[in-house]
Amino acid sequence: MSLVQRSPAGHDRATGATDRAAKTPVDASVPDPFDAALERLRLEGAIFLRAEYREPWAYESMTGADTAAILRPGTDRVILFHVVSSGTCWVQVEGQEKHWASAGDVIVLPYGDQHRMGGVGESELVPLTAFLQPPPWQRMPLLRHGREGGALTDIVCGYLHSDDVLFDPALRVFPPAFVVRPEGTAGAEWVRANIDFALAQADASPLGPDAINTRLPEMLLVEVLRQHLATAPAVDRGWPAALRDPVLRPALAALHAEPERRWTVTELARVATVSRSGLDERFRLVLGRSPIRYLTEWRMHLAEDLLTSTDLGVAVISRRVGYDAEEAFSRAFKRSHGASPGQWRSRHALRRR
Repeated sequence: MSLVQRSPAGHDRATGATDRAAKTPVDASVPDPFDAALERLRLEGAIFLRAEYREPWAYESMTGADTAAILRPGTDRVILFHVVSSGTCWVQVEGQEKHWASAGDVIVLPYGDQHRMGGVGESELVPLTAFLQPPPWQRMPLLRHGREGGALTDIVCGYLHSDDVLFDPALRVFPPAFVVRPEGTAGAEWVRANIDFALAQADASPLGPDAINTRLPEMLLVEVLRQHLATAPAVDRGWPAALRDPVLRPALAALHAEPERRWTVTELARVATVSRSGLDERFRLVLGRSPIRYLTEWRMHLAEDLLTSTDLGVAVISRRVGYDAEEAFSRAFKRSHGASPGQWRSRHALRRR
């Protein structure tokens, strides 16, 4: 991500200056741009299978393109989600960290990337195709994998498709995989009730799961995305609009794709094919903040996700979000959240094992 100036000892000086910047007032009467973007989403898909995994177990999915070809022929990608009904599991996209999830959590792979999933115990990795019956399906498929009698992890899986810019793989607005726990008892019960209804309906259909005309998967994903984006950088004029802006789109695509990179504003402006001053002006006009402030807020958003759904140490997380020194990251995080990364993690550990 971008930095205006880098200190010889690291980049904390620039990051700190961003954190201390005055917050732009937000008109409470203006609809939240995230909500507006989610309301406009057009999603199509279904809950398509159930899985019973018994310890120890682990598998690797098909490629994103192969998955899309099976679930929605004619497209090159789909959005995947996994609702953990019981047990504990992890998910990992190649080159990324493991995210842990337990009963009540929703795992989202917004770009349908090839991924691995597994349980608590060590297990040989097998291809998903080794135990997945290929379509067409007359009933909702039930996958079984693992050792007979082992501890059970029960998962409901679904897919959705959208051409919306939010799911453009080039922009990488979202991490390749993330975990959300629906907020509060009501949220958890809403997810459980809707999944149970969809399962009952799909299982009863003589034509298979795709014959059920239900918006439940869409409603579920929108709610999960809303909760995930609630901690993303706040915007005043329109973050969704920025994704369509000819100047900001390539800049944001670069930042989201490589948040750990030692960006300079000059490099970022070169990506956007504008001057430094032009880039800064565009950020302030559309997003209500400088590139540096957006950088810091986005890094803190990514750090939150890593702290709550992975077992990575703070030092590793600091490097993943672009800080050379753990101390620099800890200071920036504390300025932003009022607590050190370790303290914040202990208070928000719902999604960890």
